[in-house]
Amino acid sequence: MQIAVDAMGGDHAPGEIVRGAVEAARERIADIILVGDQRVLEPELNPLHPPANIDIVHTEQVVAMDEQPALALRRKRDASIMVATRLVKEGRAAAVVSAGSTGAQMAAALLVLGRSGKIQRPAIATLIPTLKGPKLLLDAGANVDCRPEHLLEFAMMGNVYAARVMGIREPRVGLLNIGTEACKGNEQTLGAFNMLKAANLNFIGNIEGRDIFTGDTDVIVCDGFVGNVLLKFGEGMAQALFTMIAGEVKKTLRAKIGAALVLPALRALKKQVDYTEYGGAPLLGVQGVSIICHGSSNARAIKNAIKVAVRCVEEGLVTGLGQLPGVNTGEEVIQCRPC
Repeated sequence: MQIAVDAMGGDHAPGEIVRGAVEAARERIADIILVGDQRVLEPELNPLHPPANIDIVHTEQVVAMDEQPALALRRKRDASIMVATRLVKEGRAAAVVSAGSTGAQMAAALLVLGRSGKIQRPAIATLIPTLKGPKLLLDAGANVDCRPEHLLEFAMMGNVYAARVMGIREPRVGLLNIGTEACKGNEQTLGAFNMLKAANLNFIGNIEGRDIFTGDTDVIVCDGFVGNVLLKFGEGMAQALFTMIAGEVKKTLRAKIGAALVLPALRALKKQVDYTEYGGAPLLGVQGVSIICHGSSNARAIKNAIKVAVRCVEEGLVTGLGQLPGVNTGEEVIQCRPC
């Protein structure tokens, strides 16, 4: 299996991207096609003594993080993310992985690959750590303004991903809301609740923010605005907590001794909440596998993202999403009365 990697996208590109790709190739996770400026990539590759199953497709154009995605892609038809996505469309690669501009990757996927089946709104599905292992959250930032039917689509796509890729039988689907009661929320969540309840899903109802980390919900559904804020809040909180702990254990000798005793447990905990362990987030709802990575991804994150891409291809994710029925957007949404 060949995976196309946008070597020019990300805060630490191309160095960390190349390192991660080489590690994946060396471990035979997949054969790698690095897409980017060959004159820049070869000096990064040569000291690593790359294996034979890694190649370069040359292109000099790059979409910067601060560029308007649609406009940039119209002017830069040979941008690295566009070329990498075309490799998937042409069948030369099974998936694309990038840590570059999320907007540019989404735009490239829609322009080149197109939507999957009857899906209206592709969504970013990301794993979040919980007390019962990783669970799926979507949308994590692809759609900031959503209608109730879009949330239903997210739930349907998340259900397929959880079942096929995560191996969860009858995934429990929850709607993120400000209360568990059916009559809580805004027009968007009230309408989505009724649609989800009527759908052929294992819908467990509304869940609150504090319920996420119990791990009792396998697929957590929300719009991209809420999902992205929640995701970054969680990342920031985890970093702040470990910084606070590190500061406290340095204050007294007793604290230092205690910290030494629990250090293995702390390292294991840090690994559980480290985004690099989860690699990347698939863009669900496009006709191909497109894995979106954190902008600050290091080599480990890229290698793990390639693992995610391989898993999505092996489990036939795109085929499963293509079989989803369309959502009827013409019906009036019946909202429950206020409590």
